[in-house]
Amino acid sequence: MRDIRDLLCFVRPYWKKSLLALILLIVVVISDLAIPRLVQRVIDQGIIKGDLSVVIHTFFLMLAISVTNMIFAIGNNNLSVQVGESLARDLREALFVKIQSFSYGNLDRLQTGQLLVRLSSDTVAFQRFVQISLRIGTRAPLLMVGSLILMFNTDRTLALAMMPLLVLTMVILIFYVSHTSPLYMTVQKKLDKLNTLLQENIAGARLVKAFVRRAYESERFEVQNEEFTERNIKVMQFAATMAPILNAIVNIGIVAIIWGGGWQVIQGGVTAGQLAAFINYLQTTLSPLMIMGNLANVYAAAAASAQRIQEVLTTQPEIQDMPNATPVQFLEKPQIRFEQVAFHYNNNYDTPVLREINLEIQGGQRIGILGSTGAGKTTLLNLIPRFYDVTQGRLRLNHVDVRQLKQESILEEIAIVPQETVLFSGSVRENIRYGRPQATDEEVIAAAKAAQAHEFILNLPQGYDTHIEERGVNLSGGQKQRIAIARALLMRPSILLLDDCTSAVDLETEAKIQAELETWMKDKLVLLVGQRIGSVMNADQILVMDEGMIAALGTHQRLLESSPIYREIYASQMGNGV
Repeated sequence: MRDIRDLLCFVRPYWKKSLLALILLIVVVISDLAIPRLVQRVIDQGIIKGDLSVVIHTFFLMLAISVTNMIFAIGNNNLSVQVGESLARDLREALFVKIQSFSYGNLDRLQTGQLLVRLSSDTVAFQRFVQISLRIGTRAPLLMVGSLILMFNTDRTLALAMMPLLVLTMVILIFYVSHTSPLYMTVQKKLDKLNTLLQENIAGARLVKAFVRRAYESERFEVQNEEFTERNIKVMQFAATMAPILNAIVNIGIVAIIWGGGWQVIQGGVTAGQLAAFINYLQTTLSPLMIMGNLANVYAAAAASAQRIQEVLTTQPEIQDMPNATPVQFLEKPQIRFEQVAFHYNNNYDTPVLREINLEIQGGQRIGILGSTGAGKTTLLNLIPRFYDVTQGRLRLNHVDVRQLKQESILEEIAIVPQETVLFSGSVRENIRYGRPQATDEEVIAAAKAAQAHEFILNLPQGYDTHIEERGVNLSGGQKQRIAIARALLMRPSILLLDDCTSAVDLETEAKIQAELETWMKDKLVLLVGQRIGSVMNADQILVMDEGMIAALGTHQRLLESSPIYREIYASQMGNGV
């Protein structure tokens, strides 16, 4: 309940429409409650007394009330839909903005599939709850309370006789709501797993086909799909038992009233019109309970979804600026210094990724980073822009601990080309300009030429205006990498981090790119992670990493003489002629 209450703040901007919807709903409820009284009037004053004028007059009055009821109900529905859709839009936007603020550590724990379900299914569940609350969700309790009051006004004895029935109905409702909400939570968790698996397979469809693993992935999906279906069936079966039980209670109540009320009519205690009105009010009292029974499922689903949405909205980014953080100054000659740095993912101290890193890098240098898979090369790069904070030690940027600097100002001085190339749907020009949207066409072309991308871009159907499809599927791996390099160079960064970003580029093109880097990054700092020794052997310094530690540091020639690990890598890739 608390999570739902917290999310109702998203209704606040639309309070006028919500209030008007509720006012229209109250008018509809009053109209509904007036009908049984008019039925009583028709029977007692019209039919029994044989007064046709009363019947005709009451008929037209009931007709006018019904038409008014219809108009107001349509207005209420329209306003409810507007509020619900607007709320869902704002909620999706709030979730999206929140996700964009997350640090790498947050994204490591909240998987893509889970976030997609929260943005889609969970948001829809809460939206549906709000819409129904402004419509039948509020109408049902108002009708019930109004009918109960009028039942006592019509016949106190019969009303008191029905109270145990109403109490029993409320107990059943509370029981179902309290038990259904946790069940819906398990359904949404199953949907998380199903959606994550689906997202992975769509993204890796080509790999699945290449390795002939369609049957295996189909079996995996079938297992998750079956688990989700079975859980959903159990929840729906449990929820579905509520309506028949409540319906039986309503029918028992009506039978009891007809039995007891009929004796009172025969004995002259009440009139036939009063009995008819009382039965109508009883149905109007119990029918909303039936509606509320159905709404219990909506509420239970919304409660589970609200908790999951709140989990995202209340999650704090792991990396945040300190209250007294200062912006980094423009780095003419940037300096990076690692002081006894250690790092563990998710504070798992049993499996350190980096240990005892002591390193100082001066501006104007090109630093190559080499090592086996899992040696900690990418993690080392990710600490520099503060995607993660060091677990132990300090990382200084121009003599200042990066935790005392504003992260956004750090990122303005750093450009990154990640190991996995990411391009967005849009034109080639828009992708290169992604970091500097205000860059001129001349600057875009200059960056593309430096990245050795200009020639192949001109050969594309519309050149720089060629549309890049989702995930860049209409480009080769090498083309995507060169566009990513151009995107980074266009930012004119003080520090350039290249994470094995030329793996799909031929050696000649890679050599040309590295030659351009010497011009573009003069007096700046370049850190280049490479799997091929040819990518780093011409660097000013080569950092050899092994099991999260610095195994060696020096020039190519010096490492050949002093580092067994480097010699082994060189021999395996370049031959034994060392």
